[in-house]
Amino acid sequence: MVALITPFQDGEIDWQTLDELVDFQLENGIDGIVPVGTTGESPTLSHEEHKKVIERVVKAVGGHVPVIAGAGSNSTAEAIELTTFSKKAGADATLQVDPYYNKPTQEGFYQHFKAVAEEVDLPIVLYDIPGRCGAGMTPDTICRLAELENIVAVKEATGKLDHASEIATRCDLTIISGDDSLTLPIASVGGKGVISVVANIVPADVKAMTDLILEGDFASALKWHKKLFALCRNLLSLATNPIPIKAAMSMLDMASEEMRLPMVPIDESKKLVLKQALKDYGLLN
Repeated sequence: MVALITPFQDGEIDWQTLDELVDFQLENGIDGIVPVGTTGESPTLSHEEHKKVIERVVKAVGGHVPVIAGAGSNSTAEAIELTTFSKKAGADATLQVDPYYNKPTQEGFYQHFKAVAEEVDLPIVLYDIPGRCGAGMTPDTICRLAELENIVAVKEATGKLDHASEIATRCDLTIISGDDSLTLPIASVGGKGVISVVANIVPADVKAMTDLILEGDFASALKWHKKLFALCRNLLSLATNPIPIKAAMSMLDMASEEMRLPMVPIDESKKLVLKQALKDYGLLN
Protein backbone atom coordinates (compact mmCIF):
# COMPACT_ATOMS: atom_id res chain seq x y z
CA MET A 1 0.00 0.00 0.00
CA VAL A 2 1.23 3.50 -0.75
CA ALA A 3 1.43 6.38 1.74
CA LEU A 4 0.42 8.94 -0.87
CA ILE A 5 1.93 12.42 -0.97
CA THR A 6 -0.28 15.52 -1.25
CA PRO A 7 1.06 17.58 -4.18
CA PHE A 8 1.06 21.38 -3.94
CA GLN A 9 1.34 24.14 -6.55
CA ASP A 10 1.64 27.80 -5.55
CA GLY A 11 0.46 27.06 -2.03
CA GLU A 12 -2.66 25.14 -3.05
CA ILE A 13 -3.35 21.44 -3.46
CA ASP A 14 -2.59 20.36 -7.03
CA TRP A 15 -5.73 18.31 -7.71
CA GLN A 16 -4.83 17.30 -11.26
CA THR A 17 -1.49 15.88 -10.15
CA LEU A 18 -3.19 14.10 -7.24
CA ASP A 19 -5.49 12.35 -9.72
CA GLU A 20 -2.49 11.44 -11.91
CA LEU A 21 -0.62 9.98 -8.93
CA VAL A 22 -3.61 7.80 -8.03
CA ASP A 23 -3.82 6.60 -11.66
CA PHE A 24 -0.09 5.79 -11.59
CA GLN A 25 -0.55 3.68 -8.47
CA LEU A 26 -3.50 1.77 -9.93
CA GLU A 27 -1.68 1.15 -13.22
CA ASN A 28 1.22 -0.35 -11.26
CA GLY A 29 -0.93 -2.78 -9.29
CA ILE A 30 -0.75 -1.29 -5.79
CA ASP A 31 -2.98 -3.10 -3.26
CA GLY A 32 -4.23 -0.04 -1.37
CA ILE A 33 -3.92 3.75 -1.16
CA VAL A 34 -3.41 5.68 2.07
CA PRO A 35 -4.01 9.43 1.64
CA VAL A 36 -3.44 12.21 4.19
CA GLY A 37 -1.13 10.34 6.53
CA THR A 38 2.23 11.77 7.63
CA THR A 39 3.54 11.46 4.07
CA GLY A 40 0.43 13.30 2.87
CA GLU A 41 1.34 16.27 5.11
CA SER A 42 -1.89 16.13 7.08
CA PRO A 43 -0.49 18.47 9.81
CA THR A 44 -0.43 21.43 7.39
CA LEU A 45 -3.74 20.79 5.64
CA SER A 46 -6.84 22.56 6.86
CA HIS A 47 -9.70 20.30 7.95
CA GLU A 48 -11.58 21.24 4.79
CA GLU A 49 -8.58 20.36 2.60
CA HIS A 50 -8.02 17.11 4.50
CA LYS A 51 -11.61 16.05 3.83
CA LYS A 52 -11.44 17.10 0.18
CA VAL A 53 -8.31 14.98 -0.38
CA ILE A 54 -10.07 11.93 1.08
CA GLU A 55 -13.09 12.56 -1.16
CA ARG A 56 -10.94 13.09 -4.24
CA VAL A 57 -8.83 9.98 -3.70
CA VAL A 58 -11.88 7.79 -3.05
CA LYS A 59 -13.42 9.10 -6.29
CA ALA A 60 -10.20 8.66 -8.29
CA VAL A 61 -9.69 5.11 -6.99
CA GLY A 62 -13.24 4.21 -7.98
CA GLY A 63 -13.39 1.10 -5.84
CA HIS A 64 -10.47 -0.63 -7.58
CA VAL A 65 -8.48 -0.96 -4.34
CA PRO A 66 -9.17 -0.12 -0.69
CA VAL A 67 -8.63 3.47 0.47
CA ILE A 68 -7.35 3.76 4.05
CA ALA A 69 -7.85 7.42 4.93
CA GLY A 70 -5.60 9.17 7.41
CA ALA A 71 -8.06 10.33 10.07
CA GLY A 72 -6.05 10.45 13.29
CA SER A 73 -5.52 13.40 15.61
CA ASN A 74 -4.20 14.33 19.04
CA SER A 75 -7.80 15.35 19.82
CA THR A 76 -10.17 12.41 20.16
CA ALA A 77 -13.17 14.50 19.10
CA GLU A 78 -11.30 15.60 15.97
CA ALA A 79 -10.29 12.02 15.14
CA ILE A 80 -13.93 10.96 15.48
CA GLU A 81 -15.02 13.81 13.19
CA LEU A 82 -12.46 12.88 10.50
CA THR A 83 -13.30 9.18 10.82
CA THR A 84 -17.03 9.89 10.52
CA PHE A 85 -16.33 11.92 7.39
CA SER A 86 -14.09 9.18 5.97
CA LYS A 87 -16.93 6.68 6.22
CA LYS A 88 -19.36 9.12 4.61
CA ALA A 89 -16.86 9.76 1.77
CA GLY A 90 -16.59 6.04 1.04
CA ALA A 91 -13.18 5.18 2.53
CA ASP A 92 -12.74 1.48 3.32
CA ALA A 93 -10.79 2.00 6.56
CA THR A 94 -8.89 4.69 8.47
CA LEU A 95 -5.33 5.08 9.66
CA GLN A 96 -5.22 6.35 13.25
CA VAL A 97 -1.91 7.82 14.40
CA ASP A 98 -0.78 7.95 18.02
CA PRO A 99 -2.10 11.18 19.57
CA TYR A 100 0.89 13.49 19.18
CA TYR A 101 2.41 16.15 21.45
CA ASN A 102 0.10 15.61 24.44
CA LYS A 103 1.86 12.29 25.34
CA PRO A 104 -1.06 10.24 26.68
CA THR A 105 -0.62 7.51 29.27
CA GLN A 106 -1.17 3.95 28.04
CA GLU A 107 -4.72 4.14 29.39
CA GLY A 108 -5.15 7.40 27.46
CA PHE A 109 -4.06 5.72 24.23
CA TYR A 110 -6.49 2.88 24.87
CA GLN A 111 -9.44 5.15 25.63
CA HIS A 112 -8.67 7.39 22.61
CA PHE A 113 -8.65 4.57 20.05
CA LYS A 114 -11.55 2.78 21.79
CA ALA A 115 -13.69 5.93 21.51
CA VAL A 116 -12.99 6.23 17.78
CA ALA A 117 -13.64 2.51 17.19
CA GLU A 118 -16.93 2.59 19.08
CA GLU A 119 -18.19 5.81 17.49
CA VAL A 120 -17.64 4.89 13.81
CA ASP A 121 -18.20 1.46 12.28
CA LEU A 122 -15.16 1.43 10.00
CA PRO A 123 -12.00 -0.73 10.22
CA ILE A 124 -9.09 0.97 11.97
CA VAL A 125 -5.36 0.60 11.31
CA LEU A 126 -3.46 1.83 14.38
CA TYR A 127 -0.34 3.84 13.52
CA ASP A 128 2.32 3.51 16.20
CA ILE A 129 5.15 5.96 15.43
CA PRO A 130 6.62 7.28 18.70
CA GLY A 131 9.46 9.09 16.90
CA ARG A 132 6.99 11.51 15.33
CA CYS A 133 4.49 11.66 18.18
CA GLY A 134 6.54 11.97 21.37
CA ALA A 135 5.04 8.79 22.82
CA GLY A 136 3.99 5.35 21.65
CA MET A 137 2.05 2.32 22.73
CA THR A 138 3.32 -0.75 24.51
CA PRO A 139 2.52 -4.22 23.11
CA ASP A 140 0.17 -4.61 26.10
CA THR A 141 -1.91 -1.65 24.94
CA ILE A 142 -1.89 -2.71 21.29
CA CYS A 143 -2.98 -6.25 22.13
CA ARG A 144 -5.68 -4.89 24.41
CA LEU A 145 -6.94 -2.72 21.53
CA ALA A 146 -6.85 -5.75 19.21
CA GLU A 147 -9.78 -7.15 21.20
CA LEU A 148 -12.00 -4.36 19.82
CA GLU A 149 -13.85 -5.49 16.70
CA ASN A 150 -13.07 -2.48 14.47
CA ILE A 151 -9.33 -2.48 15.17
CA VAL A 152 -7.89 -4.76 12.51
CA ALA A 153 -4.22 -3.84 12.01
CA VAL A 154 -1.25 -1.86 13.26
CA LYS A 155 1.20 0.14 11.17
CA GLU A 156 4.40 -0.67 13.04
CA ALA A 157 6.88 2.21 12.88
CA THR A 158 8.76 1.89 16.16
CA GLY A 159 11.88 0.54 14.43
CA LYS A 160 11.99 -2.28 17.00
CA LEU A 161 11.66 -5.85 15.78
CA ASP A 162 11.10 -7.11 19.32
CA HIS A 163 8.06 -4.83 19.51
CA ALA A 164 6.60 -6.35 16.33
CA SER A 165 7.49 -9.87 17.50
CA GLU A 166 5.71 -9.40 20.82
CA ILE A 167 2.55 -8.15 19.10
CA ALA A 168 2.65 -11.06 16.64
CA THR A 169 3.14 -13.55 19.47
CA ARG A 170 0.39 -12.23 21.70
CA CYS A 171 -2.51 -11.29 19.38
CA ASP A 172 -3.76 -11.80 15.85
CA LEU A 173 -3.70 -8.14 14.77
CA THR A 174 -2.38 -7.71 11.21
CA ILE A 175 1.06 -6.10 11.39
CA ILE A 176 2.02 -3.73 8.57
CA SER A 177 5.48 -2.19 8.28
CA GLY A 178 5.66 1.58 8.57
CA ASP A 179 9.33 1.71 7.49
CA ASP A 180 10.21 0.69 3.94
CA SER A 181 13.65 -0.62 4.88
CA LEU A 182 12.09 -2.87 7.56
CA THR A 183 9.29 -4.43 5.50
CA LEU A 184 11.10 -7.73 5.00
CA PRO A 185 12.51 -7.98 8.56
CA ILE A 186 9.07 -7.25 10.05
CA ALA A 187 7.54 -9.82 7.68
CA SER A 188 10.01 -12.39 9.02
CA VAL A 189 8.40 -12.09 12.47
CA GLY A 190 4.80 -12.00 11.22
CA GLY A 191 4.21 -8.79 9.24
CA LYS A 192 1.90 -8.86 6.22
CA GLY A 193 3.02 -5.90 4.09
CA VAL A 194 3.83 -2.19 4.16
CA ILE A 195 2.31 1.26 3.99
CA SER A 196 5.11 2.55 1.82
CA VAL A 197 6.75 5.89 1.08
CA VAL A 198 9.01 4.58 -1.71
CA ALA A 199 5.92 3.16 -3.46
CA ASN A 200 5.15 6.74 -4.50
CA ILE A 201 7.85 6.26 -7.17
CA VAL A 202 8.30 2.46 -7.54
CA PRO A 203 4.94 0.89 -6.63
CA ALA A 204 5.40 -2.15 -8.87
CA ASP A 205 8.69 -3.03 -7.16
CA VAL A 206 7.24 -2.74 -3.66
CA LYS A 207 4.26 -4.83 -4.78
CA ALA A 208 6.63 -7.47 -6.26
CA MET A 209 8.41 -7.79 -2.90
CA THR A 210 5.26 -7.92 -0.78
CA ASP A 211 3.64 -10.48 -3.10
CA LEU A 212 6.67 -12.74 -2.63
CA ILE A 213 6.51 -12.22 1.14
CA LEU A 214 2.85 -13.21 1.22
CA GLU A 215 3.67 -16.29 -0.89
CA GLY A 216 6.32 -17.24 1.67
CA ASP A 217 9.18 -16.87 -0.82
CA PHE A 218 11.53 -14.91 1.41
CA ALA A 219 14.64 -15.78 -0.65
CA SER A 220 13.20 -14.02 -3.71
CA ALA A 221 11.81 -11.19 -1.57
CA LEU A 222 15.32 -10.64 -0.21
CA LYS A 223 16.55 -9.77 -3.72
CA TRP A 224 13.97 -6.98 -3.91
CA HIS A 225 14.83 -5.85 -0.37
CA LYS A 226 18.48 -5.49 -1.36
CA LYS A 227 17.57 -3.56 -4.51
CA LEU A 228 15.22 -1.21 -2.65
CA PHE A 229 17.23 -0.79 0.54
CA ALA A 230 19.57 2.13 -0.31
CA LEU A 231 16.78 4.13 -1.92
CA CYS A 232 14.46 3.51 1.02
CA ARG A 233 17.10 4.55 3.53
CA ASN A 234 17.88 7.77 1.66
CA LEU A 235 14.21 8.68 1.42
CA LEU A 236 13.80 8.40 5.19
CA SER A 237 17.22 9.55 6.43
CA LEU A 238 18.32 12.54 4.30
CA ALA A 239 15.60 14.72 5.84
CA THR A 240 12.26 14.38 7.58
CA ASN A 241 9.62 12.51 5.57
CA PRO A 242 8.11 13.60 3.16
CA ILE A 243 10.86 16.08 2.20
CA PRO A 244 13.05 13.53 0.32
CA ILE A 245 10.21 11.73 -1.47
CA LYS A 246 8.83 15.03 -2.74
CA ALA A 247 12.31 15.98 -3.97
CA ALA A 248 12.61 12.61 -5.72
CA MET A 249 9.21 13.01 -7.36
CA SER A 250 10.21 16.46 -8.59
CA MET A 251 13.39 15.02 -10.14
CA LEU A 252 11.24 12.38 -11.85
CA ASP A 253 8.73 15.02 -13.10
CA MET A 254 5.92 13.41 -11.11
CA ALA A 255 5.03 16.29 -8.78
CA SER A 256 6.37 19.55 -7.39
CA GLU A 257 8.72 19.42 -4.40
CA GLU A 258 6.70 22.27 -2.87
CA MET A 259 5.83 21.96 0.80
CA ARG A 260 4.12 24.10 3.41
CA LEU A 261 5.95 25.67 6.31
CA PRO A 262 7.35 24.57 8.66
CA MET A 263 8.43 21.91 6.13
CA VAL A 264 10.99 23.14 3.60
CA PRO A 265 12.54 21.50 0.50
CA ILE A 266 15.71 19.43 0.81
CA ASP A 267 19.03 21.32 0.74
CA GLU A 268 21.24 21.18 -2.34
CA SER A 269 23.98 18.93 -0.94
CA LYS A 270 21.48 16.26 0.09
CA LYS A 271 19.65 16.68 -3.22
CA LEU A 272 22.83 15.49 -4.94
CA VAL A 273 22.93 12.37 -2.76
CA LEU A 274 19.28 11.67 -3.54
CA LYS A 275 19.79 12.20 -7.25
CA GLN A 276 22.65 9.71 -7.20
CA ALA A 277 20.45 7.19 -5.37
CA LEU A 278 17.81 7.54 -8.08
CA LYS A 279 20.49 7.05 -10.74
CA ASP A 280 21.89 4.01 -8.94
CA TYR A 281 18.40 2.52 -8.84
CA GLY A 282 17.92 3.11 -12.56
CA LEU A 283 15.23 5.77 -12.32
CA LEU A 284 17.40 8.60 -13.69
CA ASN A 285 20.04 8.65 -16.39
